[in-house]
Amino acid sequence: MVTKAPPRSAPAAHRALRLLLASAVTAVSLVAVPGTAAAEDDKAAGNTLTVAVSQSIDSLSPFLAQKLTSTSIHRLAYEYLTNYDAKDARPVPGLATAWTSSPDKLTWTYTIREDSNWSDGKQATAEDAAWTFNKMMTDPDAATANGSFTANFAEVTAPDPRTLVIRLKKPQATMTALDVPIVPKHVWEKVGDFSKFNNDKQFPIVGNGPFVITDYKVDQYIRLKPNKTFWRGAPKFDELVFKYYKDGDAAVAALQKGEVSFVPNLTPAQAAALGTQKNIKVNDAPGRRFYALATNPGAKAQDGKGFGNGHKALLDPAVRKALFLSVDRATLVDKVFQGHAVEGEGYIPPRFGSYFWKPQDAQKRTYDPVQADKLLTSAGYRKNAEGKRLGKDGRPLDLRILCHATDPNDKAVGKYLQEWWGELGIGLKVECLDSVSDPWVKGDYDLAFDGWSVNPDPDYVLSIHTCGTLPETPKDSGATDNFICDKEFDDLYAQQSVEYDAAKRADLVKRMQSRLYDTGYMNIMAYPNALEAYRTDQIASITTMPEAAGNLWGQDGYWSWWSAVPAAPASGDSGGGGSSTGVIVGIGAAVVVVAGLGILLGLRRRSTADDRE
Repeated sequence: MVTKAPPRSAPAAHRALRLLLASAVTAVSLVAVPGTAAAEDDKAAGNTLTVAVSQSIDSLSPFLAQKLTSTSIHRLAYEYLTNYDAKDARPVPGLATAWTSSPDKLTWTYTIREDSNWSDGKQATAEDAAWTFNKMMTDPDAATANGSFTANFAEVTAPDPRTLVIRLKKPQATMTALDVPIVPKHVWEKVGDFSKFNNDKQFPIVGNGPFVITDYKVDQYIRLKPNKTFWRGAPKFDELVFKYYKDGDAAVAALQKGEVSFVPNLTPAQAAALGTQKNIKVNDAPGRRFYALATNPGAKAQDGKGFGNGHKALLDPAVRKALFLSVDRATLVDKVFQGHAVEGEGYIPPRFGSYFWKPQDAQKRTYDPVQADKLLTSAGYRKNAEGKRLGKDGRPLDLRILCHATDPNDKAVGKYLQEWWGELGIGLKVECLDSVSDPWVKGDYDLAFDGWSVNPDPDYVLSIHTCGTLPETPKDSGATDNFICDKEFDDLYAQQSVEYDAAKRADLVKRMQSRLYDTGYMNIMAYPNALEAYRTDQIASITTMPEAAGNLWGQDGYWSWWSAVPAAPASGDSGGGGSSTGVIVGIGAAVVVVAGLGILLGLRRRSTADDRE
């Protein structure tokens, strides 16, 4: 699920664990969702853009949501103080038109725009932003998804409707990348228990983003209408619908029939088949995600109490290193991703050049199963007569790995791991579930397929590995990704969070990745490309991010769906197939791009197996 945007040391009552790299297959169409009462209205209204998603919505509350689909929808429904430019991801105006800091960087003043209105007609003001942040600062449940952004806030005030003032305890480098949806105070101040309020009972939902959420049915659909008063200009489609598809092949089939217009997270085989078909364009761009193996480091809470049933052998660095030495990342990129990925090493994908890190030759874990075998034997894990590796307790060393049932990559990689680790004498059970969140949050796993969408500012995805994001007690949920707690990593995180010099901060972020690599709790296997396809006879133009060669689904902002322009129906066509105009990368002169998010950071409450922001 973010990134949300990414790491910080958030208050303890944060999000439920992060999910594995997910395949939130998405598709877009110009037809109404069948079986809904509004289907006939759609015909009258005009074009409907239908996005078919395979990932469930974890919550429609911006204070709780962490999954990629949920946070992507919130980027459409609410404004943030700042946005990310579609071209180069630099901070640009959002709800705030300008911002300044005091010389000591401890006081930040934001000018709130005058032309942003809530969809119920009331004007959005600095008081709404101040209330949003103060609620997160005073209510741990309201801090579940994004509390790490406000953990360092000392005071937030709104001296007048156009001015927001944030006073910090110490400098904070993310003050132009606060990926927090601002909510209307007059609506949300009526909420009682923020831990239980999912914002999914009363529609339309009041927001000030480019779209307004008008209806929702769990694991069926979520419907949005254009916000006609949106300050940047209303979207061009008459309706945007996210429709749930559990099966990715079904979404691809719908694309081929012209029933949907866009499908993301394609398999290489799907992309190859679609690439030869008329009126279908495959977009293959560098991604903002990493795909990893995560080991259970011994799930524990901040009170020091351990929980879960992770295999004790994985607490031994020798075992973790041996397992990772037996993972051939080049083969996975070649055979599983079929070249539509880059071999993984550091935590931040190469798309984010200034933060991208690679291990030194002497530090790097190369594929070396012979060395892995020797390492296990020398560490006291010997094989019996049948070639089975034995643990220190004399029992066969058998492990489990959490696998997302809807992600074909998890299943394919799982088979390779069974083969490679089997040669070491280690058994592996691949446990594929529709949702791995429950066992992950409980610490009931040995290993898991993990993945995050990284935001232009990497703070959030780094923060989810800090000690402060562990749950307060075993009964609580935390913001942690994988229960990692390492003092050296935390010290580096604290340093980068207050460093305003870009080069110095980038160096600290690289040192954090180096430390995370050396602890050996995670193995970044690949950086998958954004592999997606769309119908050029249904979408006349749409903006990728970055514009030069970027993705459409899961952006660090709302550019794709906000900018999408319907293709004009061909002569004699009832609307299903327009002329093949192709997709324009970027927005035309009439649509001015000034801003853009992701986690992802696309990143929020812990949803361990699905896409996080």
